[in-house]
Amino acid sequence: MSSSPTPEQDTPARFDDQELTFGQGGDTHQRADKDQAVLTTAQGIPIADNQNSLKAGARGPTLLEDFVMREKIFHFDHERIPERVVHARGYGAHGYFETYDSLADITCADLFQRAGERTPAFARFSTVVGNKGSADLPRDVRGFAVKIYTQQGNWDIVGNNIPVFFIQDAMKFPDFVHAAKAEPDRGFPQAQSAHDNFWDFVSLTPESMHTVIWAMSDRAIPRSFRTMEGFGVHTFRMFNAKGKSHFVKFHWKPKQTVQSVVWNEALKINGADPDFHRRDLWDAIGRGDFPEWELCLQVFDEQFAEDFDFDVLDPTKLIPEEQVPLRPVGRLVLDRRVDNFFADTEQVAFCTQNIVPGIDFTEDPLLQGRNFSYLDTQLKRLGSPNFTQLPINAPKCPAHNFQQDGHMATANPTTRANYEPNSWGDAGGPRETTEGFRSAPAPVDGPKARVRSATFADHYSQARQFYISQTEVEQRHIIAAYTFELSKVETLAIRKRVVSHLLNIDTDLAEQVAHGLALREMPKPATAAMPTRTDLQPSPALSILRNQDKTLKGRKVGCLVTDGVDGELIETLRAALEREGGTLALVAPMVGGVKTAAGDWIAADEQLAGGPSVLFDAVVLAVSEDGADLLLEEASARDFVADAYAHLKYIGFVAAAEPLMDHAGVPSARDAGFIALSGDDGVADFIEAARNLRLWEREPRVQHL
Repeated sequence: MSSSPTPEQDTPARFDDQELTFGQGGDTHQRADKDQAVLTTAQGIPIADNQNSLKAGARGPTLLEDFVMREKIFHFDHERIPERVVHARGYGAHGYFETYDSLADITCADLFQRAGERTPAFARFSTVVGNKGSADLPRDVRGFAVKIYTQQGNWDIVGNNIPVFFIQDAMKFPDFVHAAKAEPDRGFPQAQSAHDNFWDFVSLTPESMHTVIWAMSDRAIPRSFRTMEGFGVHTFRMFNAKGKSHFVKFHWKPKQTVQSVVWNEALKINGADPDFHRRDLWDAIGRGDFPEWELCLQVFDEQFAEDFDFDVLDPTKLIPEEQVPLRPVGRLVLDRRVDNFFADTEQVAFCTQNIVPGIDFTEDPLLQGRNFSYLDTQLKRLGSPNFTQLPINAPKCPAHNFQQDGHMATANPTTRANYEPNSWGDAGGPRETTEGFRSAPAPVDGPKARVRSATFADHYSQARQFYISQTEVEQRHIIAAYTFELSKVETLAIRKRVVSHLLNIDTDLAEQVAHGLALREMPKPATAAMPTRTDLQPSPALSILRNQDKTLKGRKVGCLVTDGVDGELIETLRAALEREGGTLALVAPMVGGVKTAAGDWIAADEQLAGGPSVLFDAVVLAVSEDGADLLLEEASARDFVADAYAHLKYIGFVAAAEPLMDHAGVPSARDAGFIALSGDDGVADFIEAARNLRLWEREPRVQHL
């Protein structure tokens, strides 16, 4: 039996010795040697290029005849039943989309023609990697999909809470998801990217570096669905009634502003309430605090696309808002819970191909592949091509065609004709219309080839721009996230390879991660298809903290109470929070409640052992002296205070809570995050301070993030 390798060893030699070549676009080719099996299709046909789909020209559309990609994605789409292969854990709600003003200047899409018109909508939010039974707060990209039931059919904006993606070509999507999912031999880890397979793949796929740094940022641990941005990721087209076309990118900006948790808090939330995001959305709608996002467009023309520093067809790139400002065009409001989770949230079928007249695709190779994949996967997941007849998927406008039969058909042709053209006049069923969907005219020319456009080859410059756009606090979190994730990677060679990529992004970032991993020597920078540009200016719009509103609207404050609590203080605090648009939750030793100093009974919302401070945006310690003495014996009370301090939350307290704070290890020199509730202005002072949500100045003093 061989001994286990030491941490200093590059354990599997294949990672160091295998010859790796990078193509023009930065894609990695691993060629078989004479003793290695050749990669083939399921029919045994040798594959020459497993990195790129077949296109008409380097920047042209993907060709339907690409049987290699179709077989690969076809098999991938049908790997699992019945849950989604990705985005399995999701939660949705009904609402409406309201158009601000007519957009007839840029699109003939019906829903954008009349100011103030409301169109029914359904939104589903999800994690990407975990299964249906996973928790809500892993470090992960979040899905942000919206189905809008327009008068000209259903329009699906199928996006994420991060504006870029890990890969440039749909050919690589099965590989990416396989690498991110649980490792096949052991079936774990679940809903985590902190393992060898994921980091091995991305370290061999330089194009992923931009999205990976987003995933290592606080964007990957959102406070709630309500505080996430959404992005369409790809570049689309819009065209008006005259056929004039513009490029467009879709952004959903939350009216609640963007907010995240800190990493240690995320870990504890998953243990305390794995349904934290679901419950938050359910409760917010239930109390009438309807989540709202503003749909904003980045609109630009062919000339801008030609002059822009990067290729607008590359889904690993974004366009900074400072270069193309956002144009608000409408709002999405979620105001109704689902009546049945399975009927709506599980059966909803989003397809990127679902667009309406006035909107069109571009030749983005990832989008082209998604247009095939989404429709195909619905057949396996929902069991029939008639999934469009399910109420959640059915259009609200009339639908007429000659499609018939199949499993679970509920709408078949009712006349003699089930084909077209036919001779039966009005009884012959629907006909084409000159007002129907037309694609935007775009020239397509080029040789058939499996190729990655050279304009896709810069993999590090925007990753660097993202990093330098963050505040010092956010940069610390990114460094900590890389260090944590890579500490779970067993293979030293993979850790080194990731650091070699980080050297192409930011030297300080790479050095701090290397220090956190105790690498004995710094690797050389990874070979780059194009050198990293250092002239890109920071984009403040990419930072959460630079754009966060100071507000308690939609937030929840947890108040620890015991028998003998000051009832007037509780009512004053509750009223002040309601004026802010926030809510107060009382946490007591027993869920039944407590008796106030005046002898009145107050019902509690949470039992202390089941209502830790991680569930709240700020906390109040409103205990009596006798109550505090009793809580000194409770580990959950110590954790309530210690976690609130460690997670940088604002803490309002009464004098009787001082021993409890001392017992929890809070430094005797209280920082600005502690607000005494004594005196007439105590509650007002607490509200004013707590609007900041976190006291980031405390972070260097706490031992964990």
